[in-house]
Amino acid sequence: MDKPSARLLGNGTRLHLQHGPIDLVIGVDAPTPSIRTLAFQSASRRFDSILTELVAELPLLKTAGASAEPQGSVARRMTRAIRPHTATNFVTPMAAVAGAVADEILHAITANPAITRAYVNNGGDIALHLGKATQYAAQIAGLDGSVFGRIVIDASTQVRGIATSGQGGRSLSFGIADSVTVLARCAAEADVAATLIANAVDLPGTNTITRTPANDLDPDSDLGRRLVVSHVGPLVAQDIAQALDAGVQAAQSMFENGLIQGAALFLRQSQRIIGQLPHNPAQYKVMKYA
Repeated sequence: MDKPSARLLGNGTRLHLQHGPIDLVIGVDAPTPSIRTLAFQSASRRFDSILTELVAELPLLKTAGASAEPQGSVARRMTRAIRPHTATNFVTPMAAVAGAVADEILHAITANPAITRAYVNNGGDIALHLGKATQYAAQIAGLDGSVFGRIVIDASTQVRGIATSGQGGRSLSFGIADSVTVLARCAAEADVAATLIANAVDLPGTNTITRTPANDLDPDSDLGRRLVVSHVGPLVAQDIAQALDAGVQAAQSMFENGLIQGAALFLRQSQRIIGQLPHNPAQYKVMKYA
């Protein structure tokens, strides 16, 4: 296994950490450069062993409904994040891995109370620390890189995690969503919710959708032989609306149960907004979550 790598970006204002499939970009606002440097050192020290810890418990983390409690702190974050969803969904702790890693590194950074704002971006799954009167702005982008809009998260809200999932992304999906972005209390919770909502944006039995056993596409997938979407053909307006409505039902249930703070669902130029985000699509181009 390759060793973790670290390099500074942006004249030393950001840190890039990479090890195997984990790729983080970290930003820290601090009163002095030396405090930022100490924060980056804390992040690097914690990052050094994270992949090794996860690999050691991988069989457990790829198992749905496992009764054993994992040992590692990242693994425990993953397990806690999926727990509210296991009664109604097939889901393994791996659904929360990217967000949980981001949360763990953020925790290491913010051990220093002088840090005023920080973020850990793990491939689009983002953990946030927002001190008093601070904000964080982010673009909502599709998996092809197209920008759907922009959000501004205020420190006074409960949102401290952002995650995006969809068909064709880094993970395999049961659904056909182009993109689902979720705001939640932490990145791990946002990660698993985005995965499950994206799974729910679907049209079962439609012959324009090709499904393939997950482990034919990825032999190491935690989804086993379950069918995942490998191609989406032409969709008419009624199909798009039906699929998005199914995703909305899942997202609305999570919102009403306090599991997410908001969600934006996208499919073929159509969108749905759930929670405290603006419901007028025209407002979504620049929307303030405060």
